Amino acid sequence: MKATTVQRSYLSLCYAFLYLPIIVLIYYSFLDNHHHDTFTLEWYSALWQDPNLLSVTLNSLIVAVTASTAATILGTFAAIVLMRYRFAGRKVLNGTLFSLIILPDLVLGISLLLLVHMLGIPLGFLTLAIGHITLCLPFVAITINSRLVDIDPRLFEAARDLGASEMTVLWRVLLPQIISSLIAAWLMSFTLSMDDVIISFFVTGPSFQVLPLYIYSLVRLGITPEINALCSIIFFATLLLILGAQWGIRKK
Repeated sequence: MKATTVQRSYLSLCYAFLYLPIIVLIYYSFLDNHHHDTFTLEWYSALWQDPNLLSVTLNSLIVAVTASTAATILGTFAAIVLMRYRFAGRKVLNGTLFSLIILPDLVLGISLLLLVHMLGIPLGFLTLAIGHITLCLPFVAITINSRLVDIDPRLFEAARDLGASEMTVLWRVLLPQIISSLIAAWLMSFTLSMDDVIISFFVTGPSFQVLPLYIYSLVRLGITPEINALCSIIFFATLLLILGAQWGIRKK
C-alpha cells in the first residue's frame, strides 16, 4: 500500500511538473489584463488582427510541414538501407547519422551557416528548411530503425519468393508494418521544427522570420497576452493531431 502511494505521488509530481506551466499559460490566455478575476476571449480575437504574428506563425507551419515530411522520407529510406543492405562504409554512415542526435544544436547551427555561406545560398526559407531537415533526420532514422529490427525478415524473403519486386516489397509488405512509426516520426519532426530556436537563429534570413525567434525577441519586452493565446491554440491543435493519429493507428 505504501509503495503504491509513493508511486502515485511520484507520478503526480512528474505530471504536475510537466503540465502545470501549460495550464498556467492557458489560464492567462483567458484572463483580462486589467481585471485579473475576469475571463475574456479578447486576446484570441486580437490574435487574428495581428498580421505580423499570423505571418510568422504561417512561416513556421510551412517550414515545419516541409522539413518533417522531407526528413520522414529521407530518414525512412536511410533506416531501410542501413538495415537491409550491406555495403562499404555502412557502419561509418550509421555512426555518423546517429551522432547528429547528441551533437549540440549550437555546433550544428554554426556548421550549417558556414556551409550555406560557402555555397553562396542566400539565407531564407531554403536554408531554414535544410537546417530543420538535418535536425530531424536522425530522430526519424532511429525511430524507424527501432521498428524495423522487430520485423521478421522472413516476410521479405517470402514476398521475393512469390515474385514481388523490391518496390512491391517496400509498398505492400514493409510500409504497412511501420506506418505507426512513420506517424510518430513525422509528429516528432514537426514538434522539433516548430520548437527550434538555435539552428533557426543561424540559418534564417531577415526576410523570413519564424515563430520561435519572434517570441524570443519579445521576451525582453515581456510576453503579450496574444502570445499566450497563440501558444494555447498550438497546444490544443497538437493535442488533437496526436489524438487523431492514435485513433487512426488503432482503427488501422
